[in-house]
Amino acid sequence: MEKETTKCLIIGSGPAGYTAAIYAGRANLCPVLYEGLQPGGQLTTTTDVENFPGYPEGISGTALMEDLRAQATRFGTDIRYGIATAADLSKRPYQITIDDEKVIETETLIIATGATAKYLGLPDEQKYAGMGVSACATCDGFFYRKKVVAVVGGGDTACEEALYLAGLASKVYLIVRKSYLRASKIMQQRVMENENIVILFNHNAVGLYGENGVEGVHLLENVAGVEKRYDLPIDGFFLAIGHKPNSDIFKPYIETDEVGYIITEPDSPRTCVPGVFAAGDVADPHYRQAITAAGSGCKAAIEAERYLSELGLLKSV
Repeated sequence: MEKETTKCLIIGSGPAGYTAAIYAGRANLCPVLYEGLQPGGQLTTTTDVENFPGYPEGISGTALMEDLRAQATRFGTDIRYGIATAADLSKRPYQITIDDEKVIETETLIIATGATAKYLGLPDEQKYAGMGVSACATCDGFFYRKKVVAVVGGGDTACEEALYLAGLASKVYLIVRKSYLRASKIMQQRVMENENIVILFNHNAVGLYGENGVEGVHLLENVAGVEKRYDLPIDGFFLAIGHKPNSDIFKPYIETDEVGYIITEPDSPRTCVPGVFAAGDVADPHYRQAITAAGSGCKAAIEAERYLSELGLLKSV
């Protein structure tokens, strides 16, 4: 199998990966970045981004990521297509297999592989992606001011999303598959006491409809085995059934929580493996914002530069 060596390898191309590449490039680390399964990350599925600093008029998610990519390239990052399919972090230099056909040996590794939102698996979710379907209320909720939206889920995340949207939308339907909420007691209480939120227990979303975007959801209500189907007009459909961190290949070596989020040292991108850093959504179950991901990417690159400097590995750069 072909082998290649580098001092700094970055896996992932969202805000965290590209920002890490910008800082690593400016530090003359000559970073290599593999873009992964979704070049540009989750933001490329978002139509408008209005909360990223520096864009007062807003910008499309794709355009924002193109800007970050161009900036990383400007500072010498070697950006490549490819997916990390295996990892060996048992000793330095660390080995990352790309597309099952090439091994990259690296002194430092920045994991910025993100987290994938869980979907119901409805064909309509793809059909209306960016046209009324979202997996991030804090990212897209602003576009539904004074409108009617639905949130799918019954845990803390769903309740948090519903409460956030209730401050913007005219009405929020919380679609819950079971006859109860799984959220913590305090979150249940807040949702139930909010006049803008209507909880639909024993309901499943089975489809969406609309001409040029989401105009409603097809619902299936099942109470004691008695089924009832009906349509509910809405303007936005939010998934809040969790995220899956893209960390599987690193789990044998790096500590993660029960969901799969990489655990780092407090207020740091450092993992339990020296020289291996995690940035962005793969290590962030709380915020999942482009700006926080970018900030963590900056931290990871600075830490990588310091690590290499301490080992005396920057002299030949």
